[in-house]
Amino acid sequence: MQAASQLAASAKPTDGQHKAALPHEAALHYPLDEQLPAPGGVIELAPGVLWVRMSLPFALNHINLWLLRDQVDGLDGWTLVDCGISDDATRSHWEQIFAHHLQGLPVLRVVVTHMHPDHIGLAHWLCQRWSTAQRDCRLWISHTDWSVARFAVRSTTGFGGEATARFFALHGLTDPEMLDQVRKRTSYYSSMVPQVPDSYRRLLHGHSLHVNGLAWRCIVGYGHAPEHMSLHCEALGLLISGDMVLPRISTNVSVIEAEPEGNPLRLFLDSLEALRALPADTLVLPSHGKPFVGLHTRIQQLSEHHEARFDDVLQACAQQPGSAAEMLPVLFKRELDLHQTTFALGEAIAHMHALAERGQLLAQPGADGVLRWRTALQRHQAQRNPTAGRPQVERLQAKKSGR
Repeated sequence: MQAASQLAASAKPTDGQHKAALPHEAALHYPLDEQLPAPGGVIELAPGVLWVRMSLPFALNHINLWLLRDQVDGLDGWTLVDCGISDDATRSHWEQIFAHHLQGLPVLRVVVTHMHPDHIGLAHWLCQRWSTAQRDCRLWISHTDWSVARFAVRSTTGFGGEATARFFALHGLTDPEMLDQVRKRTSYYSSMVPQVPDSYRRLLHGHSLHVNGLAWRCIVGYGHAPEHMSLHCEALGLLISGDMVLPRISTNVSVIEAEPEGNPLRLFLDSLEALRALPADTLVLPSHGKPFVGLHTRIQQLSEHHEARFDDVLQACAQQPGSAAEMLPVLFKRELDLHQTTFALGEAIAHMHALAERGQLLAQPGADGVLRWRTALQRHQAQRNPTAGRPQVERLQAKKSGR
């Protein structure tokens, strides 16, 4: 594999280990060591493949974007993969890149892996920026993600507003101040994605995007986004993984109020397993973190991570039925701000739903309007003994009252 082998040959022996902040990173190989693109700059990963890095205003403070040397209809130029959010800083850095790193050639098309703001935010601006009277710079994206992005620009679904606040309250988020902030967050998506292009070219699983004579095969992924597309180039040994496979963190997989009974985590884990079919020495180009080799290892790590979280949730719910919000300190061992809490709660709900589909958890609506979850064993015990599975105080009260 040309790209992977060339980068691996130039890497330091301790690459990905001497500065690894997390134990699992030692099992991955980072061919570029600590190199990162400067703001407004690029790093060439393979002939005609450029790595761009843009800032984000979150705890996850960056996104990786990609430029692929291309030729379309006889016209030389570039295909751009993912866009960054819509803000002045990102536009300014793109302009620097256009001025200094594209060899005077135009962007011919814009490919977006999925509809989340950091990926599609500037798609409309970029397509307009590079369209001419002679040809359109077209957006390429899956149909589902284009449609959902168009809807999200005009809606608060999954990101804030009254419906989101009610959904979070159902799952145990009771802090009035935090719920009020969620209610007021009605323009979260549109603040970073003010507009989505009116037309697009559809990406489909199994189809290939031909870039400068090389095939980049589309691989669908579910669970993180409606119809996420990763791109695999067998000739270069590269996988643009988007958010489906990340080296340092696990991909957020959330249930949202628009699909309140969804089981996205099962879909995500099934999608991960499908990526095992790619060669083990593939150089993975993730949306967050650094390019790495160790795809099969990382898939195994992520699978084991979620199984461990399933065990943690089952142990907690076996002690006492709990809501998804009550599982946040079980699943996340750090302080969470509002932005992180909304994603974390959606992911906690996803774990509950996955376990419920497996038959290991059962929903228990409370008199307080909060949905709590008990293990299937607790339900069996409760049927035999109505006081089993209640908190100790309730069992003592029942005993005293003769019930």
